Amino acid sequence: MTKADIVSEISEKTGIEKVDVQTTVEAFMSSIKGSLEDGQNVYLRGFGSFVVKKRAKKTGRNILKNTTIVIPEHNIPSFKPAKTFVERVKKNVKVK
Repeated sequence: MTKADIVSEISEKTGIEKVDVQTTVEAFMSSIKGSLEDGQNVYLRGFGSFVVKKRAKKTGRNILKNTTIVIPEHNIPSFKPAKTFVERVKKNVKVK
């Protein structure tokens, strides 16, 4: 499912015009990105949490040049689904 599919589905279910839904979805995503960039986690009860995780410094390999490189410590965004959400997906998704 793409962002356009989400906008279309919300528009159909609510009767709100697609342009307004698109603006709302964009604002929602921008708000989450901004919070994570500021180091603040976002918690959506019943859905999940968008959190900032710290990755430790590690050694990697450049296989093209056959050299070792050091990857510095850095932060990455991560999503952790709520337990109820995970259980619903486990119960309802059928493997194709």
